[in-house]
Amino acid sequence: MTPGTPEPVSDPRPEAIRAFGRYLLRERELRGLSPEDVSRVTRLAPSVIDAIEAGDPERMPPRGYLVGYLRSYAGAVGLDPDDVVLRYQEVAGAEDPEPPPGPARAGARSIGPPSPGRRRWGVIVALVAALLAAAVAIGFRRGGDDRGEIRGRKSSERAPYRAPGAP
Repeated sequence: MTPGTPEPVSDPRPEAIRAFGRYLLRERELRGLSPEDVSRVTRLAPSVIDAIEAGDPERMPPRGYLVGYLRSYAGAVGLDPDDVVLRYQEVAGAEDPEPPPGPARAGARSIGPPSPGRRRWGVIVALVAALLAAAVAIGFRRGGDDRGEIRGRKSSERAPYRAPGAP
């Protein structure tokens, strides 16, 4: 290397992730649980549990799945799921951080005053609902006492026979 050239820095994250996996393995063993016990409770494949405990980034599931898997694993082992996820995020780095809960997520509408177009539609919908309610109320008032009565013959009565062509 020439003087003044910076040395290539190796990424410390894979080793930190392996240490995180060893932490999970140690916590499971301290509680006397086997990988099969955890697999049965979490319904995770034994290979996924092995990859998580090994801390091998190459075998670990994608980060979107991994967060949920870590929560399930922590719950089965008796650890705080939020603490486990935070520990993982600290060692893995914030390459693609999870969006915070609430309106800041992608696709969510921002909270604020409604636009004039939305306000106009809201007024129209409210007016139509009020008109429908008024029409229903007027219909009930005009119905009188025979509201539920069906007019005509009883089902047990038969109509008299009339021959075809008879008046």
